[in-house]
Amino acid sequence: MRNPRFYEPQPLAENTYIELSDDAVQHIRVLRLSIGDQISLFNGQGGQYLAQLSEVQKRHCQAKIISFQETHNESPLHLHLGQVISRGDRMEFVIQKAVELGVNEITPLISERCGVKLNAERMAKKQQQWQKIAIAACEQSGRNLVPTIHPTQTLVEWSEIDIDCCKLTLHPRAKYSINTLPSDINHVRLLIGPEGGLSDDEITLTESLNFTETLLGPRVLRTETAALTALTALQCRFGDLA
Repeated sequence: MRNPRFYEPQPLAENTYIELSDDAVQHIRVLRLSIGDQISLFNGQGGQYLAQLSEVQKRHCQAKIISFQETHNESPLHLHLGQVISRGDRMEFVIQKAVELGVNEITPLISERCGVKLNAERMAKKQQQWQKIAIAACEQSGRNLVPTIHPTQTLVEWSEIDIDCCKLTLHPRAKYSINTLPSDINHVRLLIGPEGGLSDDEITLTESLNFTETLLGPRVLRTETAALTALTALQCRFGDLA
């Protein structure tokens, strides 16, 4: 059985003792772990560490780091998902599953038809919440590099960033599919629109900025389904999903 995994944003080194973060302490209490139990720690710098609990209290836990474990489970495909914010818990669902599927960066976007309206303070709190969801998804999936959840941008701002990579949008009447893209792709910026789709002006803009309209299949997918289907297809074609 795999050891419980915890993200510790602090320096980690073999044969040292560390104070575990409040989030880890809370999870240790939920799991009813005790002194002598082994856990795995990672700090987002690559690899993970085997550790053993040396002190377990209600609000305080300490662990001794035993050894470093090299792991290589990151995809060779760099994926940056630009996701227009959706209502309810759909955005959280997309972030969680996208991290499991190997995405490297996620930028929440505001578009013309975005149904979510939040002020700057609430949006900042949302970003912190989404980053925590990404961390939890790494703990669950075995990833040791934590994807970045960027501050929210407008769709126009994100689309206009000049970077040399494959830029994709989804369209049910597109001429190209993921299977017809060139085979030498290793960096993708994927734009996913809102429930109501992109406006005509947004489609025109992305076309002018060299986004390729891509077809997933004959059916119109919900925004969260489209994002995860596209990420899966891209990882199968260019990444590490078999």
